[in-house]
Amino acid sequence: MAPFSRFYRAMVLKMNQHEDEATTSGITDGAADEQNRVIFINRPQPQKFVNNRISTAKYSLPSFVPLFLFEQFRRYSNCFFLLIALLQQIPDVSPTGRWTTLTPLVLILTVSAIKEIVEDYKRHRADEETNRRKVEVLSEGRWRSIRWEKLQVGDICKITNNQFFPADLVLLASSEPQSIAFIETSNLDGETNLKTRQAHPDTARLENISEMAEFRATLQCEPPNRHLYEFNGMLKEANAKTIPLGLEQMLQRGAMLRNTTWVLAAVVYTGHETKLMKNSTKAPLKRSSIDRQTNTHILMLFIILIVLSLISAAFNELWLLRRTNTDWYIALEEAQNANFGFNFLTFLILYNNLIPISLQVTAEIVRFFQAKFIAMDSEMYHAETDTPAMARTSNLNEELGMVRYVFSDKTGTLTCNIMDFHKCSIGEIIYNKPGPNERLEDTLLYHNLKEHPTAPDIAEFLTMLAVCHTVIPEVVDGKINYHAASPDERALVMGAAGFGWVFETRTPHSVTVMAQGKRLHYSVLHVLAFTSARKRMSVIARAPNGEIKLFCKGADSVIYPRLAGGAQTAQYAAATLEHLSHFAAEGLRTLVFATADIPEHVYKDWSNTYHKASIAIQDREQKIEEAALLIENNLRLLGATAIEDKLQDGVPETIASLLKANINVWVLTGDKQETAINIAHSARLIHTAMPLLLLNEDSLDGTRESLSRHCTELGENLRKQNEVALVIDGKTLKYAMGCDLKKDFIDLCVSCKVVVCCRVSPIQKAEVVDMVSRATGAVTLAIGDGANDVAMIQRASVGIGISGVEGLQAVCASDYSIAQFRFLLRLLLVHGAWNYSRISKLILYSFYKNICLYVIELWFAIYSAWSGQILFERWTIGFYNVIFTALPPFAIGLFDKICSPEIMIRHPVLYVPSQQGLLFNVRVFWVWAVNALLHSVLLFWLPMLLASHHVLWPNGKDGGYLVLGNLVYTYVVATVCLKAGLATHSWTWVTHVSIWGSIALWIIFIVVYSNLYPAILIGAVMRGMDRMVFTSLVFWFALLLIPAATLIPDLLITVVHNSAFKTMTEAVRESEIKKRDPAALLAHPRHSLTETARLLQNVRSVFGRRSTTRANMELELSHGFAFSQEEGASVSQADVIRAYDTSQPRGRC
Repeated sequence: MAPFSRFYRAMVLKMNQHEDEATTSGITDGAADEQNRVIFINRPQPQKFVNNRISTAKYSLPSFVPLFLFEQFRRYSNCFFLLIALLQQIPDVSPTGRWTTLTPLVLILTVSAIKEIVEDYKRHRADEETNRRKVEVLSEGRWRSIRWEKLQVGDICKITNNQFFPADLVLLASSEPQSIAFIETSNLDGETNLKTRQAHPDTARLENISEMAEFRATLQCEPPNRHLYEFNGMLKEANAKTIPLGLEQMLQRGAMLRNTTWVLAAVVYTGHETKLMKNSTKAPLKRSSIDRQTNTHILMLFIILIVLSLISAAFNELWLLRRTNTDWYIALEEAQNANFGFNFLTFLILYNNLIPISLQVTAEIVRFFQAKFIAMDSEMYHAETDTPAMARTSNLNEELGMVRYVFSDKTGTLTCNIMDFHKCSIGEIIYNKPGPNERLEDTLLYHNLKEHPTAPDIAEFLTMLAVCHTVIPEVVDGKINYHAASPDERALVMGAAGFGWVFETRTPHSVTVMAQGKRLHYSVLHVLAFTSARKRMSVIARAPNGEIKLFCKGADSVIYPRLAGGAQTAQYAAATLEHLSHFAAEGLRTLVFATADIPEHVYKDWSNTYHKASIAIQDREQKIEEAALLIENNLRLLGATAIEDKLQDGVPETIASLLKANINVWVLTGDKQETAINIAHSARLIHTAMPLLLLNEDSLDGTRESLSRHCTELGENLRKQNEVALVIDGKTLKYAMGCDLKKDFIDLCVSCKVVVCCRVSPIQKAEVVDMVSRATGAVTLAIGDGANDVAMIQRASVGIGISGVEGLQAVCASDYSIAQFRFLLRLLLVHGAWNYSRISKLILYSFYKNICLYVIELWFAIYSAWSGQILFERWTIGFYNVIFTALPPFAIGLFDKICSPEIMIRHPVLYVPSQQGLLFNVRVFWVWAVNALLHSVLLFWLPMLLASHHVLWPNGKDGGYLVLGNLVYTYVVATVCLKAGLATHSWTWVTHVSIWGSIALWIIFIVVYSNLYPAILIGAVMRGMDRMVFTSLVFWFALLLIPAATLIPDLLITVVHNSAFKTMTEAVRESEIKKRDPAALLAHPRHSLTETARLLQNVRSVFGRRSTTRANMELELSHGFAFSQEEGASVSQADVIRAYDTSQPRGRC
């Protein structure tokens, strides 16, 4: 012990050189009185506050009509059709009747309204589940159970263990010693460790209902705000001094009471004024990228339509000028009741169907059923919780196929919120925890305890696990339940119990451990708490034999330098370090354990020194740290533990596939940096060879300098993706998101393959998502399970809620909900890619078929004196989209597949074409439009040529323009239906029914419609049309010839393209059809090995220059160090354990 004593005396002499200085401090009130909220406790309120009802829905009853109409008429197509419908009401202007546009427009709006009502009703129903939860409120001297939505500011409520807080409350009393309460805030900030709250001693006496009923006080606090970690107020009881209130008394909505039988609290903020809801944003009206692109195309077509109408009206004027005098016998002067403007409106109405009015209703119906397919997918059904996937909106189905960035929460999204003791290293030997069916006597550790040379170290290691912690045991029905502020500590204590060292009892000054049938009592002398700066925790305890032991656990970077004999030569050091690397490679959280024997006289001297440091007025924290350094030295290494922060099933594989699909995955969490990085390693988001950029700055200037340095180091690789991970904390993020640094920050972010944001607030999550969306223009997806994720879920292009253990608020605010993170892969790679392809084709095909038919009216105008005369019967024009070409878009939109789901998931690279928008863009749209224009030329002039030589019937008679119109109409229907088949990847029986059935429907319609008049007074001009058309052999000959002649060029182009210029998707589809493995096609790397090696080497050289502090941090992270513990708590962990005596019964209210 001589080296320890000499070291100790030297350090004491050094510390004594510094004299304590007394200082005074003052407190200033930062808020003006008029801004403060005044609340009367147990009395009527002086003013009306908002109720506690919350809503995450898009619409309310009064807002539905204006918001819905705004959403619908943001689409240019609906504005256009409303204009046409109004123009058609002008007498003698419309060549197609007064109701042919208004009727389908009303139908479209009705269908859309019904869909929006159904989808928003689900949100209202989920909100009702939250609003109708029950809470006990003090009323007329007794506890009465009311709904959350009925809770009011100033009410006193009672919350019991494992209940969520219904509003923002101020703690008045609790069942625990010293009125301590434990809360879990993972729903707010993602941290899994419990936080302590403590009622003020002056209100802690209010433990029974009679005292609480008589309690009268005035509470004054700051107005509602979104700052989760700030609260200031004061409580003034009648005839008593004013009590200060702070964050240590605040119980926030969304948090949960843990390890505490009950608490009594007063309501200060309710409903949308709570801090949780202040961090949420209003439910936005989201639109898909394809919708916005379609809007642009419609605008372009509208301009073209106006040009065509102007040209047609101009040609009409020219024709009349030339023919009025010469062709006097047809009374053209009388026909000139229309001027140029009148003709323009006529042609505008005639050509309006170039923009497909049926597109919106077809797309809405298709999206609705696509959403049903998502909900019906058994592969995304979670049997354990009986939870299927759910599409809460169908407007964004295709957006799922275009995601470039995924922003994920950590706690409850990637992880299960369960810490599990996995294995440990003791004396250079790794021991796994006993299996579920394995007896302790059969384990290696049990045998080594009997006869191995390291048996004393094993016993001391397990003793340390059972003693060095702040866990509180509770015996319930003869079984010990462990309550801990730190989930890591609970896992360690349960791990020791699994090996036979059972922690039984805690009193204010001792702990009792049952070890191998012996009950051991350890007196706890001091607890040196864990902090992120210390990265270690120590307990000084007196063993049953009277010896004083120091038990110290923490990161290897702080334990190893304190080992006796040095980190290199200490016993077990090298092997334990290898084991740490091995544990970290498996994604486990590690802690190193060491001990020291403290002589009695050394402990007494140190205890005096520590007491002086703890009562110092100036630099208290620094002096306490220096005092701790005196005792935490000359340690003897025992071993290390490995705890698994359980990931959800399939998380690593899902993330690996998302990365292969060229999707960037960012983790945004309120948890600690070490924990977040550890999870990123476990989830295979970060690998051991990947350099880390750590941004932990405390000032704007420091953030600016750090960002500038990293951007400069990247050089020409800036704004190009590199094999680098960026880790930034919330404080630095606040500076980096400032106006002058935002550009540099986003440049650095997009240069990194992985970004992890730690200690971020809910609103910061939303701001990061918004920043990336605006800066890159990419489709973003946010996924989370807690109320702290609502803001980013609403801000992202697509929001995914996980039906987790943290309530339903994330699900309520989401666009889609799934039960597990792994289902995201199928949602994106299968349903997303399929829906993008289907909707793209549906929109392109809808424009194609309308251009095909309605441009023919332009060609016919050449022969009809530009009069606006229609070639087709008016009801057949209306039924074209509603009946005769309605089925192929549905077949494409619902049943077309690029590849099978198994191939899509096995080869994530197939997601890239949809992600990059290759199937629907300006070029593709106008290729289809020009294709339709060429088809319309062939479909009009080929029948025109056939009919021009009087060969339709053997007698040489003509049937008039309407016969020609029905011939052309038939060939158009046949051609566009066959074109749908040509564009379809996956032919099913539905495809066959839609194509051949549509053609058959037109034939049947001619037969029926030609024989209605005069029995029914409609369609007089179609009387006998079936006999005229079907008796013509030319008609039947052309029915085979014209569609084939029209589509043969398309077929040839498709064959050549798929043979000589096939895309990867087409090659994989071909391999699947031929039942070959497409893996060989996808095995080619995107970069050569040498190029990849050069880039990686460049990246490593750039980030190879590290400071000592950063090198230590990276060493800790590479060895898997992570530990969850609340810092700066209102009640220190030492005080918490001193307050408990588990041998006594707990409080009751």
